[in-house]
Amino acid sequence: MRKSRSTAASLVGGTVVLGLVLTGCTGGSDGGGGGTQDEITQEQIDEAMQTPTELTFWTWVPDIELEVAMFEEAYPEIDVTVENVGQGLAHYQKLRSALEAGEGAPDVAQVEYQYIPSFVLSESLLDLAPYGADDISGDYVEWAWNQVSPGDEVWGIPQDVGPMGNLYREDILAAAGITEPPATWEEYATAAQAVKDATGSYISNVGATQAGQMIGFFWQAGVKPFGYDGAETVTIDVNSDEAKQVADYWTELIQADLISTDVDFNDEWYQALANGKYAGWLTAAWGPVFLQGTAEGTSGLWRAAPLPQWSEGENVSGNWGGSSDAVLATSENPIAAYMLAQFINHDEASAMSLATEQFLFPPQVSVLEDPAFVDQKSEFYGGQEVNALFAEISETVDTDFEWLPFMDYVYSSYEETMGTVIADKGDISDALDSWQDQLVSYAESQGFTVE
Repeated sequence: MRKSRSTAASLVGGTVVLGLVLTGCTGGSDGGGGGTQDEITQEQIDEAMQTPTELTFWTWVPDIELEVAMFEEAYPEIDVTVENVGQGLAHYQKLRSALEAGEGAPDVAQVEYQYIPSFVLSESLLDLAPYGADDISGDYVEWAWNQVSPGDEVWGIPQDVGPMGNLYREDILAAAGITEPPATWEEYATAAQAVKDATGSYISNVGATQAGQMIGFFWQAGVKPFGYDGAETVTIDVNSDEAKQVADYWTELIQADLISTDVDFNDEWYQALANGKYAGWLTAAWGPVFLQGTAEGTSGLWRAAPLPQWSEGENVSGNWGGSSDAVLATSENPIAAYMLAQFINHDEASAMSLATEQFLFPPQVSVLEDPAFVDQKSEFYGGQEVNALFAEISETVDTDFEWLPFMDYVYSSYEETMGTVIADKGDISDALDSWQDQLVSYAESQGFTVE
């Protein structure tokens, strides 16, 4: 386990509070003691998995009891209690509260990639490398594995990802004389004008307060807005020249009224997807299934394509969303907890079930290459093999992208700075400067060194 630092931070309700951390971590009865963890042997694993054990698993994935039952069948001595304590902020608030209280925390918890650094900072996660996690690293797309293992340690097992693509209404684009999805962002801007002139629809919507989407655009463009060394040093560069090029592009389209800026994931936005206000949605690999449930009356009219590229001939994408299953450092049964996290997301049958029953987009190479997954034809998308397309897109995501250890604040600050300007159709590039200033000021106030 990673050695303790002199200071660490815990996030409560989006606020980072610095405090002293005791040396070492509380250990577990089957191999999770404090200090640097020795390699766990197969003999220790066999013994732990044959010992009657109770585990608690916090996750928001619907019906994940299906995959847990597979685990329990494989390891009948292990009994797993699945609890959904809420999604988003509610999940993390309860998790951090339990860790701070020293009781009530689960053995395994679902953690989105961008929040892993905050739990690393407070030494709340178990390093899974000594348990054998490194041995399965090659079974995942490289950039997804880097999200859980930016260094030597492994802080979770990848569960799902969100490589970005372009979902579009073929009928609306055809009415504007567009027979192929735009291949470059320059073509996209031209198409946006044509669609608006011919149909009155917006070619897409950029959610005013949706940081995840904009960060995904940055990711595709090669922007490196965040960095973290795992200790007290962070890099903040949200207003780089590359980021401002992305910002200027969207500012121009928004101010020309060719892109809408409606707040997303509410009833008005759902209705707009269904009634043709938007001729497309620049979204992630989880978007196709989500859209089917939101706009089922438009079945057969939608198609999927890669994101437009900044330079002709390029083939790169960004990511929006995704999560891992992490083992808490406080678990009294770390071997069994690791085996649960690993099994759910690595066992072939379980991983395929997550992809085909719960429709989580997989980071596992085996699933991304399995005909049972990629060869599925979608009636909603005119018979297109959408899984195959996003599997290809998944291979094009930049492998080098990091997060700050206070992403709660990053997102709330985005809404105050970027979100307000986007909603008011202002200059997004200027908003990036404000966002940069807020993030640097906050980081320094919390004791971080900003590079």
